Amino acid sequence: MIKKYKNILRNRQEASRKLLDVIPRDKFKDESWKLVALSSGGLKLAAHLNSRYHNQIDFLFTEAILALNNSECELARVSENEEIVINEDLMRAFDIKYDYIYGEANRKYEEKILSYIYKYRKGRPFFNVENEVVLLVDDGSETGLKFMTALKTILSQKPKAVYIATPVLPSDVLELLEPFTDDLYYLYNIDDYVNTELYYEEFETIDDDEIERLLEGNSCEI
Repeated sequence: MIKKYKNILRNRQEASRKLLDVIPRDKFKDESWKLVALSSGGLKLAAHLNSRYHNQIDFLFTEAILALNNSECELARVSENEEIVINEDLMRAFDIKYDYIYGEANRKYEEKILSYIYKYRKGRPFFNVENEVVLLVDDGSETGLKFMTALKTILSQKPKAVYIATPVLPSDVLELLEPFTDDLYYLYNIDDYVNTELYYEEFETIDDDEIERLLEGNSCEI
């Protein structure tokens, strides 16, 4: 199964082209959707999607809250609006208390997220999405926590509609997300998902300068 999907996409640019075949382009253009990237790779993908259009793009910053003795285990996630989503099953399995989750959420917000806002957006707050059509964009998803945190954050602002676009995601994450979004645009849902990088031939790192450039409104050529 791993071999079947390995390197199934060349790069984010190809992924964006294929996603535009499943996204309703007329609505995407005419309704002026607001694109919300959930990672640096998601930001690059959003810029590719938007290269022929003039929709606004922003980056919603979130940070993972990890298990004490396992840096690979994401227990929860906090957003820049201080919304928190918790994996209750993992929390119980590791016998983690809520005090730890909320304490870590506050620390990550103060130490990490605020620094991202000042570094990449020069202190500008996340854009207003009330009564707007929003498209959440990322280049993949391992656990769904990042998307769930973004959904909780965006839905609290009362948008008109919220969609998700991602080239690859696990089948169980697809089932998790579907009830909370108006539609979900994807290319592959994979039963035995490993990690997002595995599904791309080229998975380049997006450096700080490029993040700032993309947030200033420059777009990628498709």
